[in-house]
Order: sequence, then structure tokens, then C-alpha cells
Amino acid sequence: MDWNKIFALSLRHIYLIKGSFPRILDLIYWPTIQIFLWGFISKFFTLNSSFYENTVGVILSAAILYDFLFRSSISYNMMFLEEIWSRNFTNLFIAPIKISEIIAALTFTAIFRTLIGLVPASLIAIPLFDVSIFKLGAPLIFLLITLYIFGVTLGLLVTAGLLRFGPSFENIAWASLFFLAPLGCIYYPIDILPHWLQIIAKFLPLVHVFEEMRNILIYDIIDLYQILKAILISFIYFALGIIVFYWSYNGARDRGTLINIGE
Repeated sequence: MDWNKIFALSLRHIYLIKGSFPRILDLIYWPTIQIFLWGFISKFFTLNSSFYENTVGVILSAAILYDFLFRSSISYNMMFLEEIWSRNFTNLFIAPIKISEIIAALTFTAIFRTLIGLVPASLIAIPLFDVSIFKLGAPLIFLLITLYIFGVTLGLLVTAGLLRFGPSFENIAWASLFFLAPLGCIYYPIDILPHWLQIIAKFLPLVHVFEEMRNILIYDIIDLYQILKAILISFIYFALGIIVFYWSYNGARDRGTLINIGE
């Protein structure tokens, strides 16, 4: 891979964000609204639920982590969709850029878009609700890495769908994470699910991430095995996502439909 090409492609998307105040506002607005909404819900449950009585902001911390996952996936999808909407899609694929370089550039740039919204929202939660995601300590780094890799994986799968089925598939970009959320056990323990759903849910890294978050905040327990398992599952899905993306790209190229996607 040519890192200069990756940097140039990443820089293009960064300049698009930097030069547009509405884009920056959009990235900050929604995470901040989520903080206000789940902050008050979290405060209510803290005062009225025995399960959360000794832990302030468990639900709000879960909301912040979930929003990080959501923004990671959506940021990846949006950059790909912007290439289609700006009719630059065809130029992107006829340029002397490898598919691996495009994937790498979008992956690196997505974290930039995600942090623009996450950092201000997380800092706002500290004075407003006395909740800091940083109370998770060092494990927070690994939890964020896991969520980011899985978010990018979902973005890869959605973009693979765009290559295979065209722009009409873009609605899936907004629905993919909502489909997985009930199985991710974001706001409740996995024991709530029926036994057969628990078996399925354990194949998702989300379950292990949010179970570990609750273990740390509620019981002050760090389970390294669960963290490593979440990271491993995420990277397995990421590898599968790359394979599916290449398969969709090669299929679209062989059918001659690749050039029509950006039209």
C-alpha cells in the first residue's frame, strides 16, 4: 500500500469536513442530544433502581459507547455515500488507487469524524451529570478499539451492499446498527435475553464490551479474558467484512455495473 495515497484520500475528506460548518455541526449535534437525553434517563434510573443505586451513569456510559459505535459505522458509510452523491465514485475507482488503500483511508478518516462528535459530548457529561466515561480506566482504550473495528466492519458490509445492489441499498446504512442493538445488550445484562438468543448474542463483540463496562462500573471487576474475546471477535468480523467487500467489488466490476453506481 502507498501511504501517501492513503493520506491524500484521508486529507480530502478531512478538508470537506473542515470547510463546512454544517457538517461539523451535524457531527456534534446528535451525540450531544444523546447525552442530554440519556443523561436524564440515567439520572432517573440511578435514583429509582436498586440495580444502579451504587453506580452513577451506567446507562449514560453505555449510551456514549454505543454512540461511538454508531458514529464509527455511519461515518464510514457517509464518506462512501458522499463519493456517490458528488458523482466522484467512478473517478475514485479508475484512479491509480488500490482497493486496500481506499479501505484504509476511509477507516482512518472515520475515527476523525467520530471523535469530533464524541469528545465534546463526553466532556459535557462530566459537569452536567457528574459522569465520566474515563472512569472505566485503561480498559476503555480496548473497548473503544473493539467498538471502532466492529463499527468499521458494519460500514464495510454496507458499502459492499452498495456495490452489489446500488444506491438503493443506502437505507440499510441507517438500519444496520438498530437491527443489532437488541442483541448487543447495550442497556441491560445478557441474562434478560431468552437462552437461545443469548447463544446468538455471544457471537457479537457488543455483548462482551457492554458486559465488561457494567462489570467495571458496578462491581469494579476487570475481566481481561472477556476484553480479549471481544477484540478477537471484532477482528474476525473485520477480516470477513474485507472479504465480502472485495467479493462485491469484483462482482460489480465483472458485471459492468460499477460505473453506474455513481450515476
